[in-house]
Amino acid sequence: MKKRILGSALLALAAVSCGNQGTPSTDAAKNDSATVEKKHYETLRLENGVNVSHWLSQSKSRGEERNNQITKRDFDSIAAMGFDFVRLPVDEEHLYDENFNRDTAGFRLMHNAIKWALDANMNIVVDLHVVRSHHFNSENEHPNTLFTDPAAQEKFVAIWKDMQKDLQQYPTDRLAYGIMNEPVAPTHEAWNKLIAKTVAGIREAEANRTLIIGSNLWQIPQTFDSLRVPENDKNIVLSFHFYEPSLVTHHQAPWTDYAFYKGNINYPGVPVDSANLAKLSGKELEKIISMNGAYNRDTMYAHMKKAIDKADALGLHLYCGEFGAYPKFIDKETRLRWYNDVCSVFHEYGIANCHWCYKGDFPIVNEDLSANELPAILNGK
Repeated sequence: MKKRILGSALLALAAVSCGNQGTPSTDAAKNDSATVEKKHYETLRLENGVNVSHWLSQSKSRGEERNNQITKRDFDSIAAMGFDFVRLPVDEEHLYDENFNRDTAGFRLMHNAIKWALDANMNIVVDLHVVRSHHFNSENEHPNTLFTDPAAQEKFVAIWKDMQKDLQQYPTDRLAYGIMNEPVAPTHEAWNKLIAKTVAGIREAEANRTLIIGSNLWQIPQTFDSLRVPENDKNIVLSFHFYEPSLVTHHQAPWTDYAFYKGNINYPGVPVDSANLAKLSGKELEKIISMNGAYNRDTMYAHMKKAIDKADALGLHLYCGEFGAYPKFIDKETRLRWYNDVCSVFHEYGIANCHWCYKGDFPIVNEDLSANELPAILNGK
C-alpha cells in the first residue's frame, strides 16, 4: 500500500458506531441488490476484483525486476480464482519523468496488464494512485501541493488526458478510469472542484467511459455526504475504501502509529479487551482507547450507509475499491470472521469490491502463488 496513517480524530470518526441501525429486511435487500446490479451493468461489469499493487505504483522497481514482477501468469491465475476484474494502480513516476516525458517501458507494462486482463476475460480499472503533487499519506516525505497549486491541478488533468490518448482504444464496457486514489484535500469542496475539472477534461474525448470517483479523505464512506458528483452523467461509479476497524485490519502493521500494541485482537466486539488495556499506559493507552469502539457486521453496514445512500439517490453503482486485513500478526480465525462479515455486506447490497491486494502485503495467494483461504470468501463461494 502502504496505507495512510490516520490521525486520532479520524480514527475516532471511523471507530465510533453510527448506532445500531441494523439491516433492511431480506426481501428489501434482495430488491435493492437487483436494482443496483441493473444500474451497474449499464456501465461496466464489476463484481469481485483484486488490486495488482506495488508494481506500477508504490515501487522503486524498474527494468527487468519490474518486468518480471507481474506477468501474464499472474493475471491468468487471478481469473482462475474466480475474479472478474482487476484494479491496476499506476503512479505518475512510473509513467512520466519530472519533465512530463513518457516512460515508454512503464506505458508498455500498463498496456500488457490491460491486454492480459482482457484476454483472461476480466475487466480492468486503471487507477491513478500517486502523483508527484499528492500522496495519500500526508506524512509522506513530499508535501502535497495538488490542492494549493493551480499548476499542479492543470498537470493532474493533463496526465489523464495524455493517458487517455492510449487508453481510449479499449472498449468502454471493459476498462474504467479510477480518477484518483484516496484524495486528502484540505476541504471537501477543493476535491469536488478538481473532480469537476478532471471529468470535464476526460469527457472532451470520451462521453461514455466509466469514471470511478470517491470522496475526500482516503475515500472513507463517512465523507460521502460531502461528495459532489457531476450531474447527468450515468457513466460514473462511486467508490469508497474500507479498513474498519483499523485495530483489526492493521494489527501490528509496521507503517501505522499504533503498531506498538502487540496483544490479542478481537472481532466482533471491542478489539482490545480490558485485560490488554490494563497493560498499557500514557499516550499508548489513550491511542488505543480512541480507536477501540465495538464493531460487528451491523456496524459495518452503518458505516457504509452514507455511501450506499448517495449511490442510491443518484442512481449510480457503488464499488469498494480497497479493503483487507493485514495477516501477519492477527489470529487467522479473527481475521476470517472480519472478512466473512464485510464480504457478506458487499454481496447482500450489490456492492462491487476489489480486495487489497493480490500478492503484496495483504495477499490472496500463498508463497507458491496458489490461492489461500481468501478467494472463496471474496467471491462468495
